Amino acid sequence: MATLTAAQRRQQDRAAYDAFLAACPARKVLERISDKWVTLVLAALGDGPKRYRDLTRIIAGASQKMLTQTLRALERDGLVARTVTAEVPVRVDYELTELGRSLHAVVRQLKDWAESHIAEIEQARTAYDS
Repeated sequence: MATLTAAQRRQQDRAAYDAFLAACPARKVLERISDKWVTLVLAALGDGPKRYRDLTRIIAGASQKMLTQTLRALERDGLVARTVTAEVPVRVDYELTELGRSLHAVVRQLKDWAESHIAEIEQARTAYDS
């Protein structure tokens, strides 16, 4: 039996990821990115860095607590970078990392799809409910 290097074991583990399995780490990623606030934040940051107050204006309905939690979670996951600039008052900017930009295209397509098909979905809901 051949001994595997750590890199080979990691590669083997990555190939074995299956989000349909409860213990798969990819499932936690899917949980995170399927959250509506995460989707909206990622879409909003796609146009470039934004300050917190800009995000509150763009994303209607997000409470301060929810937006803060979402930004912290995205920063922890390496999808968003937070930059603090020492001025008066302190300036904090949020922007997508390279990893976040790679996800942005998918999230933007999902947002665009939802916006362009909402009439059909509402029609289907009405038909189903009657």
